[in-house]
Amino acid sequence: MSSDEKPAAPRSLAEALRARDDASLAALLRSRPDLITPVPTDLTQLATRAGTRASVVRALERLDRFAQQTAQALAVAGDPATYDELLGLMASDARDPVVAAALPRALGTLREQALVWGGDDQLRLVRTARELLAPSPQHPSPTGLGPTVREATAGMSPGRIQEIVTAAGLPSTHDSVSAVASLTDLFTDRDRMSALLAELPPDSLEVLERLVWGPPYGQVTPDPAPRLRLLLDRGLLLPTAPGTVVLSREAALHLRGGRAHRAPEPVPPAVEAAATHSPQMVDATAAGQAYTALSTVEELLRDWDEGGPNVLRAGGLSVRDLKRTAVALDVPEPVAAFWVELAYAAGLLASDSEVDERYAATPAHDEWLERPAAERWAHLASAWLAATRTAGLAGGRDAKDRALSALGPGLDRSAAPEVRHRVLTLLAELPPGTAPVAESVPARLRWEHPPRGARQEDDLRSRLARWTLSEAELLGVTGRGALSAHGRALLGASAPAPGGTPAGEGGRGPAARARTAAEAGGATPASPGDKLPVHKQHRPEAAPGVPGPQSPPAVVSVPPVCPTAPGSPAEQAAAVAEAARILAPLLPEPLDHVLLQADLTAVAPGPLRRPLAETLGVLADVESKGGATVYRFTPASVRRALDAGRTASDLHAFLAAHSRTPVPQPLAYLIDDVARRHGHLRVGAASAYVRCDDDALLNEILADKRSAGLGLRRLAPTVLAAQADPAALLEGLRALGYAPAAESAAGDVLITRAHSHRTPPRAAPDPVPEGPPAPDAVLLSAAVRAIRAGDLASTAPRKPTAATREDGELPRTGSAETLATMQAAVLTGESLWIGYVNAEGTASQRVIAPIRVEGGFVTAYDHTADEVRTYPLHRVTGVAELADDSA
Repeated sequence: MSSDEKPAAPRSLAEALRARDDASLAALLRSRPDLITPVPTDLTQLATRAGTRASVVRALERLDRFAQQTAQALAVAGDPATYDELLGLMASDARDPVVAAALPRALGTLREQALVWGGDDQLRLVRTARELLAPSPQHPSPTGLGPTVREATAGMSPGRIQEIVTAAGLPSTHDSVSAVASLTDLFTDRDRMSALLAELPPDSLEVLERLVWGPPYGQVTPDPAPRLRLLLDRGLLLPTAPGTVVLSREAALHLRGGRAHRAPEPVPPAVEAAATHSPQMVDATAAGQAYTALSTVEELLRDWDEGGPNVLRAGGLSVRDLKRTAVALDVPEPVAAFWVELAYAAGLLASDSEVDERYAATPAHDEWLERPAAERWAHLASAWLAATRTAGLAGGRDAKDRALSALGPGLDRSAAPEVRHRVLTLLAELPPGTAPVAESVPARLRWEHPPRGARQEDDLRSRLARWTLSEAELLGVTGRGALSAHGRALLGASAPAPGGTPAGEGGRGPAARARTAAEAGGATPASPGDKLPVHKQHRPEAAPGVPGPQSPPAVVSVPPVCPTAPGSPAEQAAAVAEAARILAPLLPEPLDHVLLQADLTAVAPGPLRRPLAETLGVLADVESKGGATVYRFTPASVRRALDAGRTASDLHAFLAAHSRTPVPQPLAYLIDDVARRHGHLRVGAASAYVRCDDDALLNEILADKRSAGLGLRRLAPTVLAAQADPAALLEGLRALGYAPAAESAAGDVLITRAHSHRTPPRAAPDPVPEGPPAPDAVLLSAAVRAIRAGDLASTAPRKPTAATREDGELPRTGSAETLATMQAAVLTGESLWIGYVNAEGTASQRVIAPIRVEGGFVTAYDHTADEVRTYPLHRVTGVAELADDSA
């Protein structure tokens, strides 16, 4: 072929794939990872797999709206179609310049996804996609177009077709095929079609206008009205079933001005700005909310420290326990579900797997508490970004009408991490300090991934986007609706120019990253989460298409920080560390003091250091939260501190050391008064007993009618026995206004402290992926090489011999002929085509260049695997020489 000649047009998708370079194949496998599992043996198998229904449906769903509209237009165009025909369907006869400018990108996306193949003069939509998108009565096209004239008249009698042709002003023909072709030519001729429509009355044109944008089907009576009779006689409406007529595709396109879609959407809707704040205000607001998030999670886990609520039999929290948690955290129930799910996703709480199964903090919670506040927040935020569990679904119902509970099954949505990253990326594309219009973000996502359902505003991705915006604000990733500096660092994104490219258009989309990796040599530095090579000993045989030890290595997966985030796991970890570094100076410094007031309250003007907060939480009750926390001292709270082993002098010293104001006299009196009465009564175990050195006090208790339920009776002047257990007796006496203390069997006062309950070590829940995971650069490089080598073996020309078969089966030769041919090839250096069956019984064909034959094995350079391998001769089914032009 001379240099001036154009390469021959591909005759199939396999040939089109064969003409691609390695970077383009890698981009295809990255964007459609289902094609690589398992690795195809050659390009023909790759093309076959790319045309399967499940794979095509998945690929179509991942397209943006304009790319989908382009595929839908190709489905109603001719097969094959030209680029000009497609341009007319998308940009109309007026050739909309915006649509015309965006069409090459959309068509390039379809080609890259192997949904369209062929040159601009012969564009072909893969057969499965055409079947899915072409109009039919059972599955109407999103374009609203109906069948062609040829399809609509397939069951019509020849006489009726001739009547329509004559009524339309066309000469009659001798057969139905030419008559249908003549009618089609009329409807596709703009001038003649306009003249035909000009003859119709307005009421007939009104009928066409109602059908032109779909649905194209209508109902008629056996005796249609005159306005309908005119349309039926001229073939503008064609009968498809008794009482049903349809507007043909050609006629509808003329009425539409050649446009396949009523409203093409070549440009994604912009994320509109709702308000603009100073970046400093946004960062300060987000930092304050980040600290509140830490305090809320700590309070939740402190509330469950001794063992949280029971696990439902079906899993998850009961409605009652979620309400109780919401009250304890002083938040609405949906927000409480978010905090519970966040702590679970971060690995800070889990079920204890005991017989009476309960939720409790994990050992990782104690380690988390010891880390700096900024690192603790970064841990929560990164867990939120990567989690597939979706707290917003809690309280709803699943497809089987079963209730969905917090921490229960059924809350995983594999699209959640991707949507969170995309929403934050859209916020990062806005100028710093800019908050978006809330509804413009879901609208953008609906363009990038159009939903299939009719109620597009309520699709899952739109709801995930709204939940992401509210959860990001709760967590402190955003402040006043705008992305904060530490949120931007967590995302690993610098501030791009507004109006960045959407997913799939470029930037850091899958295809762009695949091309970048391929251009860089298809390898990346090893880091945690990458596919790490595992070196294995050389084996004489290997399964077909499976790389050997030299090229490329086997891999072991290490779970990444977030599989949907761009960059390697090491880069993601660096982004989390950078976010913590930026947030650290914005968080308030913990205080070591409070302000005591005369009304038995203490005001903490900011966050307290943990030892101070823990002790004060025992000594007083939290009355209100906010910028300042108010604690109230009560007799019950002081008694709680005394029960924990503190003495009155300890409490006085503690308050004096940590108060910026003098200890008020009422508070000192309260502590002394409770301490003086504390332990005067002693409760121990008989069933239970009360002893007191003051028999008059015991007489007073016996005389009190309210103590009748305790079943008290005197055993001795200073001892009362009770039928209630010690715990109930303690509570009963305290309810009567006394301050008893529990004692041990030895007579010592029992110190009651909260006993922390921990689960066994638990890992954070793994995200549930959506389909097969995206392959990394190492796997892509290996897969492309294996596919290329397998394709070489399957397409290499062979010399016609008795060993070869025209039906494509493996060559068959006897043992002696196989050995002799191998030995001759060693001397001449020629390549051979062999059939091979591995240890698992899988047959394959390979192209090898024998190097050595001895001991029943042949050592050869395997073009299929692109490495030197050793094969046992008894597994070779036969050999054949390659044609001379195969070199």
